Amino acid sequence: ETWNPLKLHYQLRHVRERIAKNLVEKGVLTTEKQNFLLFDMTTHPLINLPAKQRLIKKIQDSLLTRWINDASRMDPFMLSLICLAHASDVLENSFTSLMDDDYELAMKRVHELLELDPEVEAQKPNANEVMWSTISAFVK
Repeated sequence: ETWNPLKLHYQLRHVRERIAKNLVEKGVLTTEKQNFLLFDMTTHPLINLPAKQRLIKKIQDSLLTRWINDASRMDPFMLSLICLAHASDVLENSFTSLMDDDYELAMKRVHELLELDPEVEAQKPNANEVMWSTISAFVK
């Protein structure tokens, strides 16, 4: 496949399918067919709850106890995960177990990350331009 920024959504759908397939193979997800009125759709429900809890803990730790106030020094995996989880409207679910003060602090830091200009961040030394362009496509 060629890299066409205009077809990013289509390409990311294939990435999502490959990720789901790998998570099924690793025993984190399972595959089921669910009937949605007129058609059947393949879904991937979670079967490995400890893996989900570890991921939620990593997100919480990266925003609270291991916070780096510079996005260029953050772990690119965690930065991408936070931004894409926000774009998917699932990030706040990972904060439900937090106390009110921690919840507010985590959300403040998420908003700080989301307010960054991806074009400016991509121009910084050692920046991952592909990551920032993907974040730009989903966050803005």
